[in-house]
Amino acid sequence: MIGTDGLLRPAMHYRWNFPEDNLEFVRYHFLHSQRDVLQREEKTEAMMNRMRHAAMIFGVTEHSRDVVEALYLDYLSALDTHLGQYPYLLGWRPCVGDFGLLAPMYAHLGRDPHPALLMQQRAVRVHRWVERMNRADQDVPEYFNAGTDFLPHDEVPETLVCVMRVLAEDFVPETLAAAETINAWLADNEPDSGSPAVGRLAQAPGGARFSLRGETIEALAQPHRFYLLQRVQDSYAALSTEDKASVDKLFDDCGMTPVLTATLSRRIVRSDNLEVWE
Repeated sequence: MIGTDGLLRPAMHYRWNFPEDNLEFVRYHFLHSQRDVLQREEKTEAMMNRMRHAAMIFGVTEHSRDVVEALYLDYLSALDTHLGQYPYLLGWRPCVGDFGLLAPMYAHLGRDPHPALLMQQRAVRVHRWVERMNRADQDVPEYFNAGTDFLPHDEVPETLVCVMRVLAEDFVPETLAAAETINAWLADNEPDSGSPAVGRLAQAPGGARFSLRGETIEALAQPHRFYLLQRVQDSYAALSTEDKASVDKLFDDCGMTPVLTATLSRRIVRSDNLEVWE
């Protein structure tokens, strides 16, 4: 959930707002995602022009870019500190969380020239993690006495809790604001059951306003965040009382508690490979 939605703002910012470093690299990959037809160049430019505004749509403006960058650098620093202890999030082998975070950390922030250089210079352990996650072997020569499994007793290291605290600064207020915006839209529009909730076929609920380190940000309220969040909340609801107490403590320590109850008035389900309103 955080990989696809919580890091979307810095991913779009560092890709599209530094064309002097990134443009030729990004154009190459957009071009080679097209079939070799006469309209290839035109389609490439059309796709890129549509995406150039993505950072602004997701809340990066002239006024907010400093706080977006500062928060991302804090996240890099916290993750770099954690990876100084362990090669993966939960120890010595990758978990679902590693693969989730890798999506933006590789595809945008770890490959595009400007953010890749920033990562190499400011958080070399994070860059090594990006490399490691793209290898078939464990690739941990810099760690002494390396293990092969997750940490014992379901331990969540304090260094990882620190990473989550940084992410929660942005993720929690945006999630709460997006839920309010989407619920208001659902009440006004009452979409039919089975109608698209996510993607280009869906109607956009509009923007959600929230505060981040004293800066007001407005970003597109995305139902997809809540399609993923439902899975977290359903898993939590199925836990025993004892296990819920353990999760409650962890989420409280991370500042993530509000996401356990941030829900939409309508559930989102998948039908024919589309996320639709139930």
